Amino acid sequence: MGIPENRPVADFLPTISIKAKDLAAEMTGLNVQSKDLKGQNNIEKEHIDNNSAVRDMLSKRGIIPENLPIAEDVKKLQRKLEGYEKKILKDAKQKKNKK
Repeated sequence: MGIPENRPVADFLPTISIKAKDLAAEMTGLNVQSKDLKGQNNIEKEHIDNNSAVRDMLSKRGIIPENLPIAEDVKKLQRKLEGYEKKILKDAKQKKNKK
């Protein structure tokens, strides 16, 4: 995927992949409670089954997670947002000082 080895893959996942993982995790949480699952093996199996089900659904809709382009680096996005925030604050301060 072209992701630096020292960085987590999650920092580059497309939004749909993040949402898919989130859906599988929520399904696991719900089923652990409703099925009263106990023990690491049972919960791991439930989580794996839910991830497989979500992946199957995506595949049936023509979405293959490993074929998706990587998203923009979240650290880069964070730096952009911080830059925008500084500019907005600077502009607001200049406006205030002109009054």
